[in-house]
Amino acid sequence: MAAVDVNVERVIGLLKDCVSKHGFEVYPLKVGWYNSVLPSSLSLAYPDDCLAVVVLSTPAMFEQAFLPFMEQRGCLRLSDPIDQCVKHCVSSAVSQCFPGQKVDVKYDYELLPSRKPKFLAQTAAHVSGAAFYYQQSDVTDQPWAKKKMFGVCVHPRFGGWFAIRALLVFGDVTVGSELVQPVTPDCVPSREGRIQLLEAFNLHWQDWSYRDIVHPVQTYSQKQMEYFSTPPAQRFALLKTWGFLPRDDDEPDHNSDTQTQNGHGQDKWQLHCVAHPL
Repeated sequence: MAAVDVNVERVIGLLKDCVSKHGFEVYPLKVGWYNSVLPSSLSLAYPDDCLAVVVLSTPAMFEQAFLPFMEQRGCLRLSDPIDQCVKHCVSSAVSQCFPGQKVDVKYDYELLPSRKPKFLAQTAAHVSGAAFYYQQSDVTDQPWAKKKMFGVCVHPRFGGWFAIRALLVFGDVTVGSELVQPVTPDCVPSREGRIQLLEAFNLHWQDWSYRDIVHPVQTYSQKQMEYFSTPPAQRFALLKTWGFLPRDDDEPDHNSDTQTQNGHGQDKWQLHCVAHPL
């Protein structure tokens, strides 16, 4: 199909109407913004002026999407319950908003045959202006010698209390000069603050403190914190105590990527999912 020009505001408006009520945010970007900061081996195989959209989950997603999903649909034991919920919400929104249109949906937990993630979530979030991706190279006079410190994104309103869930690529949609790359808010401008952030994320992520590097407008609820503090292998048991039973008798969903052994590919390969325990 030939590329078509569309109104970006209309695309984003349709998506927002579908997913914001479930605790998600969406941010548009051009594929070229993403590809320009990565080596060709990690680039998306689309033209630079192709439209893409980053999907984030906010703290509200747990109560507004996940718990209702578990109550109404339940989940299979074959893959992570949160991943199943996110895939249901995103795929439903795409089908409802863009019927018959070519949309390549890449989820944060999906891996290529090379074991690399299908997209680098934090890079996509940064170039779209959604969240600033703080890396070791952003600290002058580093105090860690040769120790590797993984980077982390910080949202201007939620701090670290969010996650990057998916990238939607509209393969037949081109955008022009009307979509200008935003300046990503630098929430942690000082050297001392960046050292504090990276050390909290890399060395003490279990205490949640890195998420509060900026004052968030909303954090995870106690129930959500209990869920994500529980080791993944024990989360089905926790859900059972909450009254949610997995659908043991269902056939596997052959359309989904059930890669529970991988966890979130970005966490293991380049820590591109900010919610470390997810």
